[in-house]
Amino acid sequence: MTIRVLLLLAFFAVMLIIGFVYRRNSSSVNGFILGGRNVGPWVTAFAYGTSYFSAVIFVGYAGQFGWKYGIAASWIGIGNALIGSLLAWKILGRRTRIMSQQLESATMPQFFAARFGGESLKIASALITFVFLIPYTASLYNGLSRLFGMAFDIDYSVCVIAMAVLTGIYVIAGGYMAAAINDFIQGIIMIVGIVAVIVSVLNGQGGFMAAIDRLAQVSDAGVSTSPGVFASFFGPDPLSLLGVVILTSLGTWGLPQMVQKFYAIQSEKAIEKGTIVSTFFAFVVAGGCYFLGGFGRLFSDRVNVAVEGYDSIVPAMLSGLSGTLIAVVVVLVLSASMSTLSSLVLTSSSTLTLDLLKGHVIKDPDEKQQLFLMRFLIVVFVAISVVIAIIQYKRNVSFIAQLMGVSWGALAGAFLAPFLYGLYWKGTSAAGVWCNFIFSTVVMILNMAIRPDFPPLLQSPINAGAFCMLAGFVIVPAVSFFTKKPDRSRIDAAFACYDREVTVHQIRSLSDL
Repeated sequence: MTIRVLLLLAFFAVMLIIGFVYRRNSSSVNGFILGGRNVGPWVTAFAYGTSYFSAVIFVGYAGQFGWKYGIAASWIGIGNALIGSLLAWKILGRRTRIMSQQLESATMPQFFAARFGGESLKIASALITFVFLIPYTASLYNGLSRLFGMAFDIDYSVCVIAMAVLTGIYVIAGGYMAAAINDFIQGIIMIVGIVAVIVSVLNGQGGFMAAIDRLAQVSDAGVSTSPGVFASFFGPDPLSLLGVVILTSLGTWGLPQMVQKFYAIQSEKAIEKGTIVSTFFAFVVAGGCYFLGGFGRLFSDRVNVAVEGYDSIVPAMLSGLSGTLIAVVVVLVLSASMSTLSSLVLTSSSTLTLDLLKGHVIKDPDEKQQLFLMRFLIVVFVAISVVIAIIQYKRNVSFIAQLMGVSWGALAGAFLAPFLYGLYWKGTSAAGVWCNFIFSTVVMILNMAIRPDFPPLLQSPINAGAFCMLAGFVIVPAVSFFTKKPDRSRIDAAFACYDREVTVHQIRSLSDL
């Protein structure tokens, strides 16, 4: 217990110190939310990865999908690395950095307004971001209760409040740079922790080959009658597994808190190096989490999923570890949760300040007023997420839990296709963007409200979210072809950034920005 407490105190102390050290970097709006667009490759890559993978992945998704698909759940982690990280950096990284600076946009709603024209698009996308990021933020606390209860016997509410307060302090103090540097440290903890946990859990089962052999003997007639299905290449339900891969991998391309990392990156070399680092991070962390979860059924004697739910699987797998390793796991889960929480509250506060309040509620706020608003709203968002998380835990409010599941699909479904087409295709129209916003948000809200009336394949929020994302690639160009063409001067001004000559065409290098 002494080791666990000392590890936690050291972890918290480092996070707070970094927050105050980087306070000087957050004296302007640009510095507070983008780090002055001067963030290096390792820090950006780890900030991207730690924002991507939270405790929801480690405790919730790894347990749930590992139980459903067996070792084939590892494909989710592989998809996260190849699609959610490697391709995202390759396809979005450079163009996002160049065009966002050209359009002077610091948030995704600002990008939509500058790229397609009209304040209404900015307001609509800001509202979608605000509405769906809050429950997503609250979901980050899931999984902490069981782990902290196992390690410290501390009440869930105390854990949630402590984590939220500490995260809020260092983000308010140091802004983007403090969050990014802490993300780097937290990312290292996550890599070391997940490797140590996998080795320990598999050793407890007699090693990798012995664990695979035992998994091949597990059967569940309610899932599949095929022998050895949970140790097979694609598992018992490849189609549903594909839906999970699409949502959790391709979905990051449309999430504001993920895309915003590309706004802040330093140079061309930083993008190239960041691509490699981010992909490696995803392979280890996401691949490791889902790989570990794939062995969850070997611990069925320790957990009753029907009664305790999927969130109980991973804690049951960890319950036999040494006290020191459990302390590492607790810090790992805290790192995963706090890094994602810091990214989400920073995105939410900057979006609400710059895209909804500025110019509408407050006509012409100066730099100090904007910084005050963002810091104040961070407190508000953290407080709301804490209240939602505690209410859902104490009273088991299913509506909140459903809304959390819908959040990712609604955000990615609404923003992915418009943002990607906006970077690459001059013919994208505002009407196409509007139609996609409306389609995705309506489908995901209906999925929550009248789920039993949906087609069987789309009743799962994950499959519905994946469907919305893929549908956007059809909706945006189809509507754009038959609606008013975008203003030529606006298009030329936006895409001129790719042809501006620095040392070479700017589409090839960021080094002279």
